[in-house]
Amino acid sequence: MKLTGIIAIIIGFASLVIAFIGEGGHLVALFKWTPAVIVFGGTLGAVMLSFPIEDLKRIGKIMGVAFKAKNKDFVELIHYFKELAFKTRKNGLLSIEGEISADSNMDPFIKKGLQMIVDGVEPQAVREILELEADMTSERHRAGSAMFDSAGGFSPTLGIIGTVMGLVHVLGGLATSSQDQLGESIAAAFLATLYGVGSANLIFLPVGTRLKNIDKHEQAEKNLIIEAILLIQEGVNPNTLSEKLKGFLNKQELVRYEEAEKKVEA
Repeated sequence: MKLTGIIAIIIGFASLVIAFIGEGGHLVALFKWTPAVIVFGGTLGAVMLSFPIEDLKRIGKIMGVAFKAKNKDFVELIHYFKELAFKTRKNGLLSIEGEISADSNMDPFIKKGLQMIVDGVEPQAVREILELEADMTSERHRAGSAMFDSAGGFSPTLGIIGTVMGLVHVLGGLATSSQDQLGESIAAAFLATLYGVGSANLIFLPVGTRLKNIDKHEQAEKNLIIEAILLIQEGVNPNTLSEKLKGFLNKQELVRYEEAEKKVEA
């Protein structure tokens, strides 16, 4: 996930740079510090004004989620809970207590749910606690995506402001500047628009959309886990459990699941 995100950003910017050079442009002409200050400094200020400092302090973690998050395989999750259901039906719910404490790599959300059913917490309470935690996680994701969406809205506007400021400077120097100086000043002015629109469409908005997609997948994952844990607590037949959980799979995942089941039966 991390690698694909970085590759995507590189492809986006590389395409623009290669096309610019292909038209006869010079790479150095794309880099000016003054329009960068206007666009990125102005965007940062606008975002800071729009969101509470508590959300802004989490920007590092949010970026980590965007580029390091690993989606769980739903097929593997169903197989895991099916095996767990066989174990609990044979040996009882308390039989998984050792597995919970021994597996340090177990997903904290799964671990919390299994520990509650081992402790004898009522099914309705288990559902409410896990759903609340899932909702809070989703809320954090939404807050993160909202910051990037806002930055994607502010940066093009700041780019236009930077261009207008540059053109004001150009027009003010028409009487005294040479043709070469005017050309360089106009180019620098339009770089602000390029920075604003480019950063919005190649970084801010895509990262915001990425966070939304991660949240969507994670919510489906947590819903699957909640249903699986409650079915195990209920003591349903493992085959019934897997049939119910198959509703979370898409067509490709369903084919993979059926193929894996055939191999096990064979």
